[in-house]
Amino acid sequence: MKILVMNAGSSSQKSCLYEIVGEQLPEHSPKPLWEANVDWTHYQGFAELKVKTAHNAVLKEKIKADSHASATEHVLNTLLEGNTQVIKETKEIDVVGHRVVHGGQEYYQATVVTEEVKAAIDRLSTFAPIHNPANLEGIEATEKVFPEALQVAVFDTGFHSQIPLPAAVYPGPYEWYEQGIRRYGFHGINHQYCAQRAAQLLGRNLNSLRLITCHLGNGCSLAAIRAGKSIDTTMGFTPLEGLMMGTRSGSVDPGILIYLLRKGIDADQLDEILNRGSGLKGISGLSADMRSIQSAITEGNSRAQLAFDMFIHRLRSHIGSMLAVLGGLDALIFTAGIGENHALTRTAACEAFAFLGLKLDEAKNQASPKDQDIATADSAIRVLVIPAEEDWAIAKESWHLLRTHNATRQGKG
Repeated sequence: MKILVMNAGSSSQKSCLYEIVGEQLPEHSPKPLWEANVDWTHYQGFAELKVKTAHNAVLKEKIKADSHASATEHVLNTLLEGNTQVIKETKEIDVVGHRVVHGGQEYYQATVVTEEVKAAIDRLSTFAPIHNPANLEGIEATEKVFPEALQVAVFDTGFHSQIPLPAAVYPGPYEWYEQGIRRYGFHGINHQYCAQRAAQLLGRNLNSLRLITCHLGNGCSLAAIRAGKSIDTTMGFTPLEGLMMGTRSGSVDPGILIYLLRKGIDADQLDEILNRGSGLKGISGLSADMRSIQSAITEGNSRAQLAFDMFIHRLRSHIGSMLAVLGGLDALIFTAGIGENHALTRTAACEAFAFLGLKLDEAKNQASPKDQDIATADSAIRVLVIPAEEDWAIAKESWHLLRTHNATRQGKG
């Protein structure tokens, strides 16, 4: 079975092709046959494309793109032609799995894409105006190139869709909740993958575990997971709530926003400030990249130091709140760019929980760990570093859904 995964965003797009041999999914993610990355951020009207295959063929080019859809079609055609060709005809692709950021209260699980599903994704763009339209463009472009493949939507909000109402409902008027204004949560695909992977690494039944997953990248969120289910998370109605992030503020006093509106700042300016001019970048004045922040700290930059200290303070505070919701903790998990690669963040976060018997093995922590437990043998809480595998998680969901879909069709036949 060949599974194409599309992870389309507003400024970039990642795609990869997996081949699954046999009747069982492998325990670990296989190396993709083909991978592509598209970046629209550097040149107006152009997209930067990088494609590589499992046989080390590489294509790099800058293409004129009047729309994301046309660039996506160009990328998909590299599967079929040139030195990056890995399939001979379009019908070799059995299923295409798409990451869709917002599924609202309607879509909890991976879903076969229909006209009704596409209409819902479009309608839910009100809640995710940056992401859902890009996700929909990716679906429509892929349908055009691979019309015979089953299209599957995997929703980033799905994993958090069953969090209890006391955690999901905002303490405003109840009418907000009736209008769909509630906490949805995001990064669910990776939070769920990390929980499942943690159970594998620890040799434990997932239903026996209390976990806190820390997805720390340019976007940051935590999830409290009990028995494999998300019971709380830090992102809310939008991906802006919760932790301090690369360019996003995370949670701030809403009174600040009222104050700024009365001062003449309009909604679009607020959106720009909170989503693209805050967080690590806004405080440091330098960058959203933790590596740049760290370099500036070594040079004595006080604002960079403040940005890092604030990031850690808020991370510890939110871990504490997740801990209280769970009523205990078996494992603390770090994932995504900062979580996987920045040892100092892990050290600083864990130090605050030494009183619970959490003990970090600093040698393991500094050794670029991947899929490893970096706590000491006598630590009361395990600490895992798990690489984000959104693409593989989407592929697995698509594999299961295709098998179910085919079995249903055979049963009807």
